[in-house]
Amino acid sequence: MIKLIAFDLDGTIGDTVPMCIRAFEKAVSPYAGHTLSEREITQTFGLNEVGMIKKVAGEKWREALHDFYPVYEEMHQSCPSPYEGIRELIKTLQKAGVLVALITGKGDKSCRITLEQFGMRNLFCSIKTGTEDKPNKAEAIEELLHDFRLNKDEFYYIGDAVSDVAACNKAGVTCLSAAWATTADVNGLKKANPSKVFPSIKELTLFLSIEK
Repeated sequence: MIKLIAFDLDGTIGDTVPMCIRAFEKAVSPYAGHTLSEREITQTFGLNEVGMIKKVAGEKWREALHDFYPVYEEMHQSCPSPYEGIRELIKTLQKAGVLVALITGKGDKSCRITLEQFGMRNLFCSIKTGTEDKPNKAEAIEELLHDFRLNKDEFYYIGDAVSDVAACNKAGVTCLSAAWATTADVNGLKKANPSKVFPSIKELTLFLSIEK
């Protein structure tokens, strides 16, 4: 029986990845000395914004980080709401007695900005954010299992990236792949996580209702 489900944030709860890339490009490019390409930015994904900015801005990372947050918050107005159906799914799970947590690579501050924008700040039983030195989702999953005294087969993680599948494999838990984002690598997800890729929130909701 599944007792806790943790969600990723960007690309899983909301279509925030394109906005994140634009905000990063606008705020950090002046400190990198050139206009950052999407590839340069996405190669830093997995780290929180401090780690991402340090990779491309070098010694000027503090100034870049200072500029990033207001740009990020302003640009978030282009993505004011989570995906349709995601809030309802979370509330349905909670009503059924399933704990719902959040594990994201974002840092504390950018995570808080997004959750406040979405009106979801108080929706999760636990929020685990990223670190600046390495991707830490596997460790965050293990912390949740320990904190709530769960067996690995009592837990799901829902994320949109192939790296989420790898983190779940490392932690020994099941990943359900969210393939509804425009930025999702659907073929990569199907290869890494066959039979557990969901093209829509509706299909995931149906799967979880059966699983209960």
